[in-house]
Amino acid sequence: MNPFFEQVLELIRRTSTVLPQDVTSVVAVNQARESKGSKADLALRLVLQNIGLAKELSAPICQDTGTITFYIKAPIGFDQLTLEETCCEAVVAATKKGYLRQNSVDSISGRNSGTNLGPGSPVFHWHQHRGDNVEMKLILKGGGCENMSAQYSLPTTIQGKRFDRDLEGVRGVVLDAIWQAQGKGCGPGFIGVCVGGDRSVGYEAAKEQLLRPVEDLNPHAELASLESRLLQEANQLDIGPMGFGGKLTIGGVKVCARNRLPASFFVSVAYMCWAYRRRGVVLDRAGQVVEWLYQVPGEFDLAPLSPPGRGAGGEGFVDGAHPDASTRVNTIQHPLTPNPSPREGEGNQIGHPSLHAKEGNQTDGIELHVKGHRPLDLGDTQAISLTTPLSEADVRKLKAGDVVLLSGTVYTGRDEVHKYLFKGGELPVLQDGVIYHCGPVVLEENGKYRVLAAGPTTSIREEPYQKEVIAKYGIKAVIGKGGMGPRTLEACAKHGCVYLHAIGGAAQVYAQCVTDVIGVDLKEKFGSPEAVWHLVVKDLPAVVTMDSHGRSLHAEVSEASKKELVEVL
Repeated sequence: MNPFFEQVLELIRRTSTVLPQDVTSVVAVNQARESKGSKADLALRLVLQNIGLAKELSAPICQDTGTITFYIKAPIGFDQLTLEETCCEAVVAATKKGYLRQNSVDSISGRNSGTNLGPGSPVFHWHQHRGDNVEMKLILKGGGCENMSAQYSLPTTIQGKRFDRDLEGVRGVVLDAIWQAQGKGCGPGFIGVCVGGDRSVGYEAAKEQLLRPVEDLNPHAELASLESRLLQEANQLDIGPMGFGGKLTIGGVKVCARNRLPASFFVSVAYMCWAYRRRGVVLDRAGQVVEWLYQVPGEFDLAPLSPPGRGAGGEGFVDGAHPDASTRVNTIQHPLTPNPSPREGEGNQIGHPSLHAKEGNQTDGIELHVKGHRPLDLGDTQAISLTTPLSEADVRKLKAGDVVLLSGTVYTGRDEVHKYLFKGGELPVLQDGVIYHCGPVVLEENGKYRVLAAGPTTSIREEPYQKEVIAKYGIKAVIGKGGMGPRTLEACAKHGCVYLHAIGGAAQVYAQCVTDVIGVDLKEKFGSPEAVWHLVVKDLPAVVTMDSHGRSLHAEVSEASKKELVEVL
């Protein structure tokens, strides 16, 4: 086996399934600062459980494994072409194993390659250096947060105030970009900013800022001060996790500068979601691991494992189960409180088990993806249990702000399906049903489908179509994230429908809720992520953010945060 292939595959697995500790700590520390029982507390509580589940199950943190972007520094004279081919082979293998969703779509034909390969996919940034080793960093950046990235040309006007070509102008447009994102980018977000450059250089440099550790300090004093100020002011906007309102809107801001033309002054903003997936590795010329990057000691220590299904309990663990895994994963140990002494083979961060390969070893035979419904820790939140099929009376009882646990059958449907239905396509199975804006990671095994990751996608993209789909099929609930607009709100009031906001990025929380896959439509036409999967779910958690009485929490938070933005500016 090619050692470079093995290590790149392991890099992809680690990036997709294990959130770096610097990011996890930001979420955990700030969860304790949100009001107990609030929607922000609920969102971060489920995010932390999702982080633990993804690591335990070696499954994607978020179903949208995003744009696959490699940043590689290679020694002078190193064969870059061969390594790029090896990386592509590892991407294909990772896709087959379910670590990556099938995410590469031909922009002209609309066909999904099914392999994550195609023109511009994956993305490679090559740099030569005078060292002896190969440094590889990988970012997986999902479409929801990528769509919230923005670029401004100064001078410009924000909320009635002019912003000029200076750092005060930079401050104004970055805060505006954060306000514009609301909850659509799976906040809390992390922001990369480039001041200057041309349009392409600016976006590229802004995204490269996301390679910096969360806790690092900018060596440029003025930029360090700007980063600190932006972080403080962004969290005064009260947008909060998922746009629910709350204290944690942004978890970090990183700013760089590039020279520009006299005629241009661009400010480029790269918005990253809470599922801030970036890892790295340093390899020697033979492909052996010198060092793993973005890693803390003991993070990937390995407990002895049988290959999947060979333990006595069939769970892929020795004797069937890792000790206490089912309870500890639902009770997140906060880093501000003392951690219990780790058992042998466990990591000691936030109480999650460490079930992964030792340094430098590939995870051959450790593809767990173990599933089984587990109760979620909702904290002090009271939830309403609902079961499909929903009646209009069921829907009319719900009010914005209610938390629900939904059981029964839901149907995934996102961009291609909504366009198809809007243009006259038929899908009778949706009648009086529940649509889930979701593109799950699904594997086919022995003639059956298994859902590995199933979080929501950003709903606002369906706003041009949703009103008509609700009316035609009598849809009783739409599940998604980020909220929708006035046309959908109008349809909810007229036809008796609600918008249920699932927790963006929490792909393992929602995969645990899926108990069966009973059918699929349009898979051959649109590819797996865009297909209509018929999912049986149990206790799927969501917040009613748009009800059938004309109330939208998204509109309320947007308006309230606009007032905060004006005050800050």
